[in-house]
Amino acid sequence: MQAFIVLYSIFSIFVISTALDILVATQSIRDAQETPKSRYVGIWYKKLSPRTMVWFANRDMPLKHTSGALKLADQGILILTGDSDSTIWSSNSSRSATNPVAQLLDTGNLVVRDGNENDPQNFIWQSFDHPSDTLLPSMKIGNNLVTGLNLLLTSWKSRDDPSSGDYTFHLDTSGLPQYFLREGPAVTHRIGHWNGLHFNGVPYIKPNPIFTVDFVSNPVENYCIYQLIDNSVFTRVILTPDGKLQRFIWIDRSQSWSLYSTTPVDGCERYALCGAFGSCNINMSPFCGCSRGFVPKFSQHWNAADWSDGCVRKTPLGNCGDGEGFLKYSGIKLPDTRQSWYNRTMDFGECNNMCLKNCSCTAYATLDVRGGGSGCILWFGELIDIREFNENGQDIYIRMAASELCKTHLSLS
Repeated sequence: MQAFIVLYSIFSIFVISTALDILVATQSIRDAQETPKSRYVGIWYKKLSPRTMVWFANRDMPLKHTSGALKLADQGILILTGDSDSTIWSSNSSRSATNPVAQLLDTGNLVVRDGNENDPQNFIWQSFDHPSDTLLPSMKIGNNLVTGLNLLLTSWKSRDDPSSGDYTFHLDTSGLPQYFLREGPAVTHRIGHWNGLHFNGVPYIKPNPIFTVDFVSNPVENYCIYQLIDNSVFTRVILTPDGKLQRFIWIDRSQSWSLYSTTPVDGCERYALCGAFGSCNINMSPFCGCSRGFVPKFSQHWNAADWSDGCVRKTPLGNCGDGEGFLKYSGIKLPDTRQSWYNRTMDFGECNNMCLKNCSCTAYATLDVRGGGSGCILWFGELIDIREFNENGQDIYIRMAASELCKTHLSLS
């Protein structure tokens, strides 16, 4: 495999004789005519060895010959051409510029902009809007609610093949926004929603001296972004061909990448392992148990370590409002929020009352845990993908029948 074009900054896009970081409409960059059979326009770290690729333009359309060239058209569209000047890939921007230039920034972002325009909000096109398998500092993973742009990571097919693989990491906004790892259409792991401090499903990722993580949600866009505290550090997140999110940090002394973190980390991070109303605890054997007030739906399957059917209430709910209330469960990875409703300004009492009055409301929790808590999440239907944490989990209040509440209170008295 060989990336064959470029422009120099901290990053490189293929090798040419003169170092530069800007391509104008009168220039083109031609293939270095090296030996690999599959040829790509790609970006890698300039000074790090071995070569570390972070982005490909034509990852699913490799060139099979040495006649490739990258050029910038007059209207500001990057075009990769192949044999007989056929178009292999283009940036396909809907906007145009009168004096376009393409520039590789020190962030690793390849941008097309007007020659006199440096405001990122006005870039005509940027590679950061089209991620491959790598998340770099200041890149976004999420979606734009106005343009419809969906920013997600897609794994390589294999460690030697950068074409699109089976795994994706993306933001789902069908309820309270949350991040999923998928193999094809199937969810393999759920990172969860942002609770103001961290993602609810990965509380072990804590403040550190290397990078910060934040989640932005507004009427225009929802996205996760991380920034370096020390810009001399190199760090990247990749989605591996076998479906893991891994963060690496470059160690100068050893001249190598060091693995900093991996997600998923254990068996309890398999999505919905314990079924509806089931709860996973990695410190228990077996991992799966039923939440307090629930029993296995099918005991025979459950006892044979098939937990997929989950759990049901010991006492079914009766008529709505007939003494029903909520049991508190602490230290929890909150359930899948696709069947949820949320409000960022409600207080705890309002959240309780709204769920209690809605006969379809299964559970509720505080949305933002900072400063004593604010906001409200309501769940409707079954609760899926619950996990128990030793620390940094959250409280959730699950609807129970009146008789079950009495039993619980008596057992605690």
